[in-house]
Amino acid sequence: MSDEELPDESERALFRAAVADCTPLRHDRARPSASPPAPDPRMRSADERRVMEESMRAPLDPAEQETGAELSYARAGAQHRLLRKLRRGHFATEAELDLHGLRVGEARAALDRFLGECRARGLRCVRIVHGKGQGSPEGRPVLKQKVAGWLRLRAGVLAYCSARPVDGGTGALYVLLRR
Repeated sequence: MSDEELPDESERALFRAAVADCTPLRHDRARPSASPPAPDPRMRSADERRVMEESMRAPLDPAEQETGAELSYARAGAQHRLLRKLRRGHFATEAELDLHGLRVGEARAALDRFLGECRARGLRCVRIVHGKGQGSPEGRPVLKQKVAGWLRLRAGVLAYCSARPVDGGTGALYVLLRR
């Protein structure tokens, strides 16, 4: 503080008179205030709100309802938040492979070729459409479990999960590739 900023004697006397009846606090006895409540995670609230809005807008058509189980997988050592981001669609899909109508052997060859090309191009996130099996003789998805098993065997695959409904739902997978 410079000399110009120091209070003069009359101001100091006025201050002493104002605080004369005050008792000083002991500095080591101050109690911390109650901690504020934990904030509600923004992403969870936004996700729930978006799902609610979509369900209110979309007409309920039983033929469009999905009955298949969702798939998800994360390689050991992959961060849990990576799979969460993948599920939420935070990664841009850089390429897509549609396996509809292919036999198991053809699908395996197409998948191997596709993943090799993606790796060579340095792609990070791709979508693989395996279908829901509505056109198969058994009436169930034949390629779904096969594709999931093949992806687990590929060292270049970090994680995968069923796509969001707008991208194929349980008939497609988002696949996160190693860089």
